[in-house]
Amino acid sequence: MHARFTITIEKNVPELESLQRQDVVAEALSWLNTPFHHEAAVKGAGVDCAMLLREVYAAIGLTPRIDPGHYPADWHLHRTEERYLTWILEYARPVSHGLPGDIATYKFGRVISHAAIVVQWPVIIHTYTRGCVLDDGDRNEELKERFVGFYRLKVWAGGGV
Repeated sequence: MHARFTITIEKNVPELESLQRQDVVAEALSWLNTPFHHEAAVKGAGVDCAMLLREVYAAIGLTPRIDPGHYPADWHLHRTEERYLTWILEYARPVSHGLPGDIATYKFGRVISHAAIVVQWPVIIHTYTRGCVLDDGDRNEELKERFVGFYRLKVWAGGGV
């Protein structure tokens, strides 16, 4: 069983969106302790950070279950193309602060190449070499120094997918 969290969502957030955000966080938490496995998307068996986002948002019905095709594990070290960010921007927009269910992005290598789901900032859930874990975006120095910004699904940010 995963940890329980009380999440607070701003009062001006519509009720349906608030419920969807709670569902996103609950679904993300259900992936805790899934081992890291590049390009995998099997709860309890293996997942990477891109597939975690895909599976969580698709499970709630907020995005389609896209097929990103093959992506090398080290592409972000050798390329300047914002491949990961392009996937995110198809369904989300940048915002100034993160609410539960939003995406926090990180730059490893040359480009944005890692993302997490906000539980209640600074608490995030992401898949890293240690597997799918909870982390603190303010206290984890490796993440803090690579933080780029927050992204909100377009369905919540005033535009359909």
